[in-house]
Amino acid sequence: MARKRLAMEFGMGTDLHGQDYTKAAVRALRDALWHNSLSIVPALGYSRDAMQVEVEIGVANPEAVDAEAVAAVLPYGTSTVRAVKGGLDILNDAGDNTTVIANACAVVYLEMETADSDAGGA
Repeated sequence: MARKRLAMEFGMGTDLHGQDYTKAAVRALRDALWHNSLSIVPALGYSRDAMQVEVEIGVANPEAVDAEAVAAVLPYGTSTVRAVKGGLDILNDAGDNTTVIANACAVVYLEMETADSDAGGA
């Protein structure tokens, strides 16, 4: 069995007034996921719960992201969530509020037999 990447999904999310990095991150992941249906996993004969999903969230303040809340968005499989420096903070004209923009990348992996597994790489 080999770990194979099946899909990469990208999204963006914002929190316009609350300066909540987790809320923006959750919205970014939902944006990435809710435009897709990974029908390939069951088509290959695997359970959707066999998916391994690695999520990377880019925000200006990565320490403020609740990784467990972001992972809870995922409907299937096991996950890891990592917040990194990125995204944008946009200060309003009055200087008293910040819009938070988060970017998300979800990469879906599956442990599976491959066509070259039986051939020994030949």
